[in-house]
Amino acid sequence: MDVGMVLMMQSFGYEGVSDSQVYDEDTTMALQAEEQGFDHLWVVEHHFADYAFCPDNFVYLANIAARTSRIKLATGAAILPWNSQPIRVAEKAALLDHMSGGRFMLGIGRGLSRHEFEGFGIEMGESRERFDESAPMIIEALETGWMEEHDGKHFKQKRTEIRPRPERSFKGRTWQVAMSPESALQAAHLGLPMMAFSIKAREQEKAEFEDYRAAFIKEHATEPPRPMLADLVFCDSDADRARDYAERYCGAYLHSVMAHYEMMGEHFDKVGGYDAYGQNAKIFKEMGMEEFAKLYVGLQAWGTPDQMLRKFEERRKIFGEFGILGIFRYAGLPFEDAQNSQALFSREVLPVLKSWEEQEAA
Repeated sequence: MDVGMVLMMQSFGYEGVSDSQVYDEDTTMALQAEEQGFDHLWVVEHHFADYAFCPDNFVYLANIAARTSRIKLATGAAILPWNSQPIRVAEKAALLDHMSGGRFMLGIGRGLSRHEFEGFGIEMGESRERFDESAPMIIEALETGWMEEHDGKHFKQKRTEIRPRPERSFKGRTWQVAMSPESALQAAHLGLPMMAFSIKAREQEKAEFEDYRAAFIKEHATEPPRPMLADLVFCDSDADRARDYAERYCGAYLHSVMAHYEMMGEHFDKVGGYDAYGQNAKIFKEMGMEEFAKLYVGLQAWGTPDQMLRKFEERRKIFGEFGILGIFRYAGLPFEDAQNSQALFSREVLPVLKSWEEQEAA
């Protein structure tokens, strides 16, 4: 079982904490992750707000690449509609793979925040078209070393060589962040493994993954790679404290998500391409924030090490084999507590999860 962590670069909930301090503390935890045995480090792309602010995760990961030697490094994700040309994404991916010695994993997505689309002057309703047009161009260029000639609705491209040339195949190392059924099916069409953040009821998540799996098998005549699921994590030796922190800080993080993405907004029905989010907005309104927060907090990975392992075992029964990505610092959770949580998880949870992989291999 692959186990990694996600950096959010979030200042929401942190009073008197500068952006520089957020980066210093998150980077400390990122470097500790390699020492602690995590397999992956994923970094988001977000702009303009305290919800999260890493405007160029390629640049950030290049810094981490120079200070580590083993851990794999992933964009979680590079938002394709916000990048001016597909060839720039392919170039940066090839360069970072060289600089990291082949440790780079390209995660791609299409974006959800209206505020961020407006900041770039890009119509949110074009995101699906822009993603679907650019993703195959990038995937092919990283395999062949050439961005082929293209004359599409949103992108024009003459045949151009990628330099530095990609030295290794990105098959199996390119992921799609898929938070809607449509994105999951597009990942299947592209032959990509999928990564998702835990926010949906397990039954709904399972149904969408089964649809993805069926579409993947139909198009590629093989089983898809195991999915990666990202959770907020709080690991503590005291069960009562773990519950208290989860309810306080996981709940606070949900409020940051709902505000940043306007998850109860009516705009999803108007922009086009976000039908599933429009339907979810109605469900959230009917459910109410308090009930939805209970559901959300219950989905996350928190508790004592034993409690967390039981939760992962239950999830394994639902999904089969899957990878785990932990978000350890978020929404005002004190830095020292986040560090202690990550350290305890790495000592008592991570080795057991890795043993499951060994059992599966045997």
